[in-house]
Amino acid sequence: MKVIVIIPAAGLGTRMAPMPSALDAKTKKPHPSKQFTDLAGTPILIHTLRKFAAVEAITEIWIALRENEIQPFRERLPKEAADVVKKKKVELVTGGEHRQQSVEQALNAICAAPDDVILVHDAVRPLVTTEIIQGVIDAAKKYGAAIAGLPAVDTVKQVERTADGAIVKSTIPRAGVVLAQTPQGFHYSVIKKAFDEAAADGFMGTDESSLAERSGHEVAVVMGSPRNLKITTPADMELAEFYLRAAPESTQRR
Repeated sequence: MKVIVIIPAAGLGTRMAPMPSALDAKTKKPHPSKQFTDLAGTPILIHTLRKFAAVEAITEIWIALRENEIQPFRERLPKEAADVVKKKKVELVTGGEHRQQSVEQALNAICAAPDDVILVHDAVRPLVTTEIIQGVIDAAKKYGAAIAGLPAVDTVKQVERTADGAIVKSTIPRAGVVLAQTPQGFHYSVIKKAFDEAAADGFMGTDESSLAERSGHEVAVVMGSPRNLKITTPADMELAEFYLRAAPESTQRR
């Protein structure tokens, strides 16, 4: 049984980007896409790749990028992530305009058996741990579909959007709420069927598990971590840098 990772990294990361006229202070060039932004001196995407390269069960890593970023990143990989390419087979594929399209492009390119495990992980969740990754792999093998998730600690409100903001319509019991993270793992047969059905129906989901749910497959939840944050805003970058400083690389798996 193979374990193959898909990392959709074709997004623009507009909530991280400065104004269009702004230039990177060091290079005087346009600010890089979010996944290529340096975190403690290393591109976020490279941090993420290293976490998956460290997991023995993983055999391949597929990265979906914008077409104009594929060749430059192909050239950067052996220079900036030699440790990754020595350990794992890394393939690059052209991504789509939306995350779902990027994952679908990778799914169509890989060669996998029905019970092989496919993991999908956000390019900008660089603090995921080995324990979370392995936990999702094990649960995906057992149940066919699994995600990392966190129990909600804040009160969750359902609202109705208005021109002036929002109005609370109800309170959702948080005992039944989980905040989804990645990686999300599936048997290849499960995720391929879910994506094929979504494509046929023109359905766009919010994440991979939403497609599996729509396809009628139950999804198990593995405990995630508050540190497994998705870097979306400059404030997230500051928090990620704090976590990196607070724990040496050797202890970040805990």
